[in-house]
Amino acid sequence: MAEQQSSPNSSDSGNEESVIGLKGMSEGLGFDHARAHVSVELLDVAFRDSERRGNSEHNDEITPGELRIFGLGGEDWKSFQLYEASPGEWKTSSPIELPPGVVGLRCIVEQDGRKDGRIIHLGCSSWKDDTSESDTGITKTGRISDAQLCLPMLWKSVEIATPKYPTHILEELARSKMLRGEFKRTGNLANISEAISIRRRIVEVTPEDDANLAAMLNNLAMSFLDRFEHTGDLGDLADATSLQTRAVDLTPAGHEDLPSRLYNLGNSLQHHFKRTGELSDIARAISVQMQAVDLAPEGHVDRPAAFNNLGNSYQICFERTGHLPDIENAISALTNAVHLTPEGDANLPSMLNNLGNSFLHRFERLGNLADAAEAISLQIQAVHLTPKGHADLPTWLMNLGGSFQSRFEQMGNLGDVAESISLQTHAVHLTPEGHTALPSRLVNLGNSFLCRFEQTGNLGDIAGSISLQTHAVHLTPEGHAALPSQLMNLANSFVSRFEVTKDASDLSEAIPLQTRAVDLTPAFHANLPSWLNNLGISFLKRFQCLGNMGDIAEAIARQNHAVDLTPKGHADLSILRTNLGNSYIVLFGCTNNPADGKDGISNLVRALQLTPEMHAELPPRYMNLASAWFQYFTSSHRSDHLDASISNYKSAATCTSGSPRTRLAGAICWAKLLNAFYPRSTSVLTAFGAALDLVTSIAGLEQTVQHRYTMVGEFLNIPMQAAAAAFRHDCPNTALEWLERGRCMVWGQQSQLRAPLDALHAQDPALADRIAFVSGHLENAGSSRQHSGTEKSWDGKVLLEDEALKQSHLASEWDFLLTRVRDIPGFESFLQPLRCSTILRHLPESGPVVVWSYLFCHLYSTQCDAIVLLAGLYDPLHVKLPDFSLAKARQYRHDLNTQLCSHHPHARQPETIVTEYWKTCEGAAGRYGRKPGAGTSGIHLVLRNLWNEVVKPILDVLSLRLDDSSQVPLTRIWWCPTGPLSFLPLHAAGVYEGPHWESIMDYAVSSYTPTVTSLTQRVSNRFSIREDVSGLFLVAQPEVPHAAPIPGTTKEVGSIHDMAVRNGIRSMRLDRENASATSCPDFMEQFSSIHLACHASQNASNPLQSRFLFHDGHLTLNTIMQKNLKNTDLAFLSACETSTGEETLADEAVHLAAGMLAAGYRRVVATMWSISDLHAPEVANDFYEFLWAHRDKDSGTGFDGTLSAYALHHAIRNLQENLDNTELSLLTWIPYVHFGY
Repeated sequence: MAEQQSSPNSSDSGNEESVIGLKGMSEGLGFDHARAHVSVELLDVAFRDSERRGNSEHNDEITPGELRIFGLGGEDWKSFQLYEASPGEWKTSSPIELPPGVVGLRCIVEQDGRKDGRIIHLGCSSWKDDTSESDTGITKTGRISDAQLCLPMLWKSVEIATPKYPTHILEELARSKMLRGEFKRTGNLANISEAISIRRRIVEVTPEDDANLAAMLNNLAMSFLDRFEHTGDLGDLADATSLQTRAVDLTPAGHEDLPSRLYNLGNSLQHHFKRTGELSDIARAISVQMQAVDLAPEGHVDRPAAFNNLGNSYQICFERTGHLPDIENAISALTNAVHLTPEGDANLPSMLNNLGNSFLHRFERLGNLADAAEAISLQIQAVHLTPKGHADLPTWLMNLGGSFQSRFEQMGNLGDVAESISLQTHAVHLTPEGHTALPSRLVNLGNSFLCRFEQTGNLGDIAGSISLQTHAVHLTPEGHAALPSQLMNLANSFVSRFEVTKDASDLSEAIPLQTRAVDLTPAFHANLPSWLNNLGISFLKRFQCLGNMGDIAEAIARQNHAVDLTPKGHADLSILRTNLGNSYIVLFGCTNNPADGKDGISNLVRALQLTPEMHAELPPRYMNLASAWFQYFTSSHRSDHLDASISNYKSAATCTSGSPRTRLAGAICWAKLLNAFYPRSTSVLTAFGAALDLVTSIAGLEQTVQHRYTMVGEFLNIPMQAAAAAFRHDCPNTALEWLERGRCMVWGQQSQLRAPLDALHAQDPALADRIAFVSGHLENAGSSRQHSGTEKSWDGKVLLEDEALKQSHLASEWDFLLTRVRDIPGFESFLQPLRCSTILRHLPESGPVVVWSYLFCHLYSTQCDAIVLLAGLYDPLHVKLPDFSLAKARQYRHDLNTQLCSHHPHARQPETIVTEYWKTCEGAAGRYGRKPGAGTSGIHLVLRNLWNEVVKPILDVLSLRLDDSSQVPLTRIWWCPTGPLSFLPLHAAGVYEGPHWESIMDYAVSSYTPTVTSLTQRVSNRFSIREDVSGLFLVAQPEVPHAAPIPGTTKEVGSIHDMAVRNGIRSMRLDRENASATSCPDFMEQFSSIHLACHASQNASNPLQSRFLFHDGHLTLNTIMQKNLKNTDLAFLSACETSTGEETLADEAVHLAAGMLAAGYRRVVATMWSISDLHAPEVANDFYEFLWAHRDKDSGTGFDGTLSAYALHHAIRNLQENLDNTELSLLTWIPYVHFGY
């Protein structure tokens, strides 16, 4: 357990009576009114520009910068700086105290940058007339405006009893207040010690019956508490608690200050508990703070503060016990505090921050992402409401950064840790040198860099972490209570760097730091067990590095000591037991002593027993125990030990709490052990089924599409391994279903959100409408939402985090709605992954059709297989491919890339460039001749091997024979490859040299489909395209910024449009400036089919940002998918690399062709790599010529792309006839591919 330093001031402790909700209790005063003269204190002084408030377009703005009051304190004037608390409202940063006898004021409000300040006259009658008296009759409100200045001044006033004490006592009180303020700024102990001495002397000479004694005792206690927070001296804390107890005892029942004194006492008890861990302290703190709540009736000024401090105590108690009702009580109390605090109240940001912290604690306990989103949203509001320059702003920034860091640790989204670092860097930047909070803020920023390092391995991050935390240690004086924590955090960074570099010198730095931290920590300090545990971990790691048995002995000794010091019931005890158990297991691995193994397992079992149900740490603790049992099994060779390991991995996988990533790791280990030791057990299939369920859950709809791709990319081999196991168990149906679930997972999620709801609407219209509403909003949120770290303004950050919270709630509602639908008879499989029987019922029936779906490698062999599906058959055909392997697929992919790099750039090339290149490449056989001997290597070899090893064996199983009666074969075949085969041209496999030419094109018309499910959905959901929409929309973009001109696109589109007019086809042509990226999507809704002749760009990391390039910008896939494209047919993408995909996401089909299918198009013509501006118009013309020559004579002006696969086959055949068989020629026609039905 790497102990992390908590953020400073993470919860507002309310250490001063005037901090939260109290009005008029200025420090050092608060005397009995009967014995004193009366002065007045103006609170919440504000100026409001009523015309500007709520009107952002008001131009004649008044911008007050300073309030000057003449005659105060013997000065010409006294200045009070104004800050903009909200649009159109400015406040003073401190109260204004008026001495007794004042009958009038003369003030100037000076505007920023101007000298034409207006004079506002105030008289005592002003505040005496506008009075809203409290129970004591002294709190009033007021409002006045200058006759010539539309800037009313508002305030609350409190009468302050000024005692009839000697002047020197009043001067001493003022000096003690000044010294305390200076200490808070600089941390100079001499200042706070002198302040304590002054206040102690005054208390000592104050009679017991003096009505002001309780206030004096309270203020003296605050000074002791300040010094304790700096030094950690329990004597100071004891003095503070004693003084506050006495202050409470002296305060009569019903006194207006009793609630505040109770919760101040409770806060000191909180500190005592955090230091000693004594549960009686926090129990007493909660008790007195509950009294404070009870004594502050509805509407009482102290009631929000009382709830706030009670909530903080419950939260602190939860951190110690892990008892869920405590954090629920904390959230309830802090929610009350927020609701009772009016908008504009200076304490509202603090309340929001504290409530956010409680939601964060519950998130860390249960792992519910909605809690993290709620915490971040609340803390962003706290930052948003805090004006620039406010002393609390760095604290709120630091805590908000901590929440992003916590969510990152659970979900791994690098955007979160980037935001954490940005926020905390800003907080450090706002903290001046010498500020007492600077060291802890440096530590927190260092921890965020550490988190990112542990995810990315970037050594620059860990160097930054070490530098920041070293600086924090240097800034922390000897004897400071925070020094052990700073030392421990610095040591943790060294340990983390060691994990990557394995440089033992880092451990040599860490261990002395941790040893010093332990030595500086008092014997009964609550953090001592954590420090000992961390030191033990470092000794363990050094043992694993250097093999010194003394280190493992030290590790176990320190961790045993940590366990012994931790009281029963402490929430950290399970962590300490886990680490101690792991150390014993490491020792067992060296000694093979069964006693060490038993000690390790015993501690790990005890750690599990101490972990509450639904705890987020249950899965990793099951994983630790499972690993320990397996290591024990490798020594004992006892099957019951192996079974115990498998059982605990199963428990980790099937937990209903904790990180899905950890549970997925457990499921994978569970499946692999069963596969290795019990390969014939049907439990293997159960384990792989659980793993596939969890792969889906780690990429849930509450996340953006981009992040879902990142998550699934790590586990793309799981479906293939699962299918291999299914085949071993003679379950090809299950193999097909699992491959379908694992392929194109993210596109599948997006497609689900567009599923037809006609049947459900007939059954339950309201439920269907709600599903349509939620699905539409989820699709939009997942594809368009940005991380708040991309936004600079706080308004923007608030908006984006609110969107994230709404998306999380929508995802939860989506799951709930699906459950409701599946409870309806007949809808049990609604939006469930399709069963094999359903897939087989909805295969294409246009003649003898074959769907070739999957290639995969068995887990323990290089044997590869295919599943062949035929319409009319009840079971899939299993075809073994003994001559093909995953290694060969990767090699062919590499060979093909090599040829592409030597011949082709990555964009559609102008005709002039292509023509010159062709001239240099033409061989002796002539432009259109056949060049003998061209196929001995390179692309020829790849195509021949694909033919012999992959495609021909499948054709043989299907008994497909060469049909010479027609140039276009009647048989269609759909390819659905996986892994590296996704990047190989199966549609072009063949022998293109020698005396016997043969290829797949002689036997069948090829198409591709991202998944079998997407194809069957097209077959089963047939619909007629509306006549008013059926037609062809053509776009040409010959010149766009930052790309070579492609004038052939204009020729291409013009020729097709002329042909469409001759054939009576409804069409529209736009090119150059007439077609814009913004208007194109609207025309796509008006036409069933589109032909795009332009440049294109694929974005593999965020496929929804893949785009077509226009003269005025980009048409992204995300924009297209936002449109209501219900009447779509064909998309012909005459651009480069529109079906290329991404090697790291081979099974996710992250290309424009798949995206257009997901957007609603039934079929797409695309390209695997770059095409030439010379040949593209020829292919397009031949394509449409065939399509319209074979259209139904009764089709009118409509467009029908049903025969598009045959049309492309025909066009490519024509292109082949005009080319030779050189590699350049092959690479010219091969890239054209057909996707869809």
